[in-house]
Parts: sequence; C-alpha cells; structure tokens
Amino acid sequence: MKKILLFVILLSLVFYPFGTIASAQTIACGYAHSFAVCNDNTAVAWGLNIDGQLGNGTNTNSKVPAHVNSLTGITAIAGGWDHSLALKNDGTVWAWGSNGVGELGNGNNTFSNVPLPVSSLTGIIAITGGYSHSLALKNDGTVWAWGYNNYGELGNGNNTNSNVPVPVSFLTGITAISGGYDHSLALKNDGTVWAWGWNYSGQLGNGSNTDSNIPIQVNSLTGITAIAGGWEHSLALKNDGTVWAWGANLYGELGNGNTANSNVPVPVSSLTSIIAIAGGWSHSLALKNDGTVWAWGYNNYGELGNGTNTYSNVPVSVSSLTGITAIAGGAYHSLALMNNGMVWAWGFNYYGELGNATNTDSNVPVPVKGLCTPLTTAVNEITEQLSVSVFPNPSSGKLSVQLSENISSIEIINLLGEKIFTSTNNHSPSRSALAEHGQTSTIDLSSQPKGFYFVQVKDENEIVTKKIIIQ
Repeated sequence: MKKILLFVILLSLVFYPFGTIASAQTIACGYAHSFAVCNDNTAVAWGLNIDGQLGNGTNTNSKVPAHVNSLTGITAIAGGWDHSLALKNDGTVWAWGSNGVGELGNGNNTFSNVPLPVSSLTGIIAITGGYSHSLALKNDGTVWAWGYNNYGELGNGNNTNSNVPVPVSFLTGITAISGGYDHSLALKNDGTVWAWGWNYSGQLGNGSNTDSNIPIQVNSLTGITAIAGGWEHSLALKNDGTVWAWGANLYGELGNGNTANSNVPVPVSSLTSIIAIAGGWSHSLALKNDGTVWAWGYNNYGELGNGTNTYSNVPVSVSSLTGITAIAGGAYHSLALMNNGMVWAWGFNYYGELGNATNTDSNVPVPVKGLCTPLTTAVNEITEQLSVSVFPNPSSGKLSVQLSENISSIEIINLLGEKIFTSTNNHSPSRSALAEHGQTSTIDLSSQPKGFYFVQVKDENEIVTKKIIIQ
C-alpha cells in the first residue's frame, strides 16, 4: 500500500464521481441562495452569502455548491430571505444566516455563518422559511414558528417577534406547511388550507385583505394535497391534479390569464396532472406527472425558463426539461431535480444562485456544477492501493489505461454523468479493457465530442476516477 498526494482542484465543469449523476435527493431555494441535500444526507449551498446563509463558515458568495458545515443526517432543507434551515433525522432543526429578528430561533439575535440548533424543538417532520420567519411541523400535527411577527406571521395571536419557537394557535392535524414573504400556510389532514400573516394582496385567501395573527381558513378549498407560498401570492394543489392560486397577480403569478389580484382561490389555466408546486417572488412553478415543468408570472431574469424574458399570465413549458421529480422557487430563480439526481437552474444569477460557476442570468435551464462533490484546493493525503495511469492526456480519442493489478470494470463517463463505455469481466468490448496486472488497456473514444470525460476504474475494494480531455 502506498500513500499519494492528490490535488483536488475546483474546475468549471460538472464532475459526478463514482458514476452517479449529481447525487442530490432534495432541493430548496432562499431569496438568492440555493440548496441540495446529497445522497449521503449532507447538504450543499450556493449563491448569496452576505449574512452567512450558505452555512459554510464564511460570508463570501459562491457560484458553485459549497458544503454546509458539520451537518449530517439531513432529511430536509429550506431557505428564507437570508437565513436557512435544516431538519435532521433525529427530529431536530438547525438554522444559520441572518438573525436580526430571531429567525434562527436559538434565543438570541446574533447572525451565524454555521448551523446552530433551534431551541427546544424535537419530533419535527417538516420545515419552511418565510422572509424573516421560520416554521416547523411537529409529529403531533402542531406547528411552531419564530422570527419576524409584525404582520402576525407567527400565528400566535400577537405581533411580537420571537427568537425562540412559539406554537401557532389553534392548529392541529397539520400535514404540510409553507412560508410566503410575510404570510404562512398550513394544510390540514382534512384537505383544507389555513393561512395567517400579511394579507395586503389577498394572499390569505379568505375573501378579505385584512392581516391576521391567527390562522384562518382559505375559502372554498377542499381535497388539497400540497401548498406553496410566494411573495404576496399562494398556491394549492388539489387531489384532481389541478392548481389553485390567490393573492397578488401584477405579473400573472396566479396563472389565470389576467393580472387582477384575487383574495379567493382561482384555478390556474390549463394545468392538469400536476404532482408538485412551488412559489417564487412573483412567479410560480408546477411539476407534471410526465416529468415536465411549467411556469408562469414574472420573467424579467428568465425565471420561467422558456427561453424568453417575457412575463406570462398562463403556464408555459420550461425548456428541455424531462424526468423531473422536484421543483423549487427562489426570488428570481428556479431549480429542478432530475430523476438521476442532477439539478438544473435558471433565472437570476447575479450572486451565483444558479450554481454553474458564472454570474450570468439564464432563461433556459443550466446544470448546477460540482454538485455534492468536495470543493477544495487543499492537498489531501489519501491511501490508494489501486494505481491507474491514463495516457496520453489530453488525447485525440485513443486512450491507454495502465493498471497496477486486476480490476473488475472500467467505465468512461461524460459531463452529463452518462456512461459512454463500460467493460466488465463478463463483457469486454475491448480485449485489453480488463488487462491483468501491469498490462495496458486501449479504449477508442475518437467518435466522442471534444471535452472533459472521466475514467472510472474499480476493483473489489476501491474506485479510482481520473479526469481526461479529448481534443
């Protein structure tokens, strides 16, 4: 066994190690920051970080995913305006970022750029963030809230901020929660929706425009299976696959073909077979059961993802996305999680919230780069038994792979995580692709496009990945 020094360099490319694609299982957005929970139940974040909302111990923005410090066992993550939340598999909640009005829930008002435990919360099964308030759903069906409360968004009958969790009044049997800008939503086990907080544009959906510091029932909604809050609008998904919306509609965020506000729910035009919804600042998203994504509302930065920057008051198809399993909306950007674990982003990118190593807006989806991979420029000492040499590198397409010992497979993976070449002991397209100790394998990639690829070599105990360039 020998020790080698491995330089891990952050590159502007998509690197999916060990044959997996992106390795994300959950996504979420804050105002101008984004998250993914990785398959190992750690989390990464990218985008705006002025208040420490990325949780990586710095206050520096990041254009690529950076690991949230010291958190493991994460099952859910959520973003507020400039704070962040995570739910662990032990039922505790952790928070970081801005804390001027107590949105971290730890008993003080000090900002933190690393995760801190929210006070006295156990048995939590869901979390959500509003502008400067936070919500948590307990396994007994009750809801707890903390942070800003000027408009009654904590739902506890007063308008006083709280830097520790307080119970939302009168709510039992709750199965889902969602935070808007300064309002909050809860879904009950009987399929009804309840709302509280700011109601300037009718976002509480009760037929009035009066704020409420206790939950009130949204008019005429039954059979609801999911809810989502935007800035001054709200969304609900019905068990028949239709979507309903209420509140502000200046940019068409209600998706009903006009731009008139509504303080009662109205049906979103022409949407059927929807399985998930999400709200942004003034845009809305829906995921169809065929894996496509639809969007409507504000589109100045391309947050609808349809290749234009034109607002739409009816749903339009997000370009080129299929196989999507989850969606999330930020203020002016959007995210989608693919069934292979890859994350796509579009919209505003001034702070790097698209995670593609640039600060350029995009009105079509772009892949998040370096997702769920260690991002460091440090020199790490590792122990490696399997020695692999790949040459020439760069190459015109014909590669030689020299091995130190017998191996079980060689795979070539492109930047989309697709295996373009696979060789195993049971099936070997190239006689020398599984060369014995000291021998050399030859693989012909001359038919592949120029660019970056990864050679992955496996034996019984180890996986080695080498970056190569075809030119």
